[in-house]
Amino acid sequence: MNYRNTKNGYGLVARVLHWGMALAIFGMFALGYWMMTLTYVSPYYKSAPDLHRSIGLVLLALLLFRFVWKLFNKAPDTSDLTPLEHKGSSLLHWGFYALLLTVMIVGYFISTLDGRSISVFGLFDVPSVYTQKGMEKLAGKLHWILAYLTIALAALHAGAALWHHFIKKDNVLKRMLKDQT
Repeated sequence: MNYRNTKNGYGLVARVLHWGMALAIFGMFALGYWMMTLTYVSPYYKSAPDLHRSIGLVLLALLLFRFVWKLFNKAPDTSDLTPLEHKGSSLLHWGFYALLLTVMIVGYFISTLDGRSISVFGLFDVPSVYTQKGMEKLAGKLHWILAYLTIALAALHAGAALWHHFIKKDNVLKRMLKDQT
């Protein structure tokens, strides 16, 4: 079992980060969507956003770790991709990192622009680093738009992976599914 990437496939760390974060991000989207339906009298009116914020900050830490891991681990060989596919894949992946980072930072600002900190699962607080009261609603709208863009980009990413697997019949998806030593 390889923890690091090899020429033939992604290592265990990259695969766990990829699939774990993918599940968590879809779960966060669903949680956020559900939270929009809650009313003030709902028993989850406060706890659902607390959970969403806590998971979001954990995902931010994982995203930063994933970025560092990617910088210090060579990607598997992509010689089976055409130059256009390679460029598209690179743009999509770096676009994902930028989009996810932006979604998470804007989400952080939704809760901290009024000067309050965010409690992460009641274990510790992440303080506000910038205050500008009245901008929370704008940050919320931006967060929502970026969340939808994230899901759209994820659908494009999944569609491309499935196209590679079922139409091109190459190893693109297999590299992220199992150890390819």
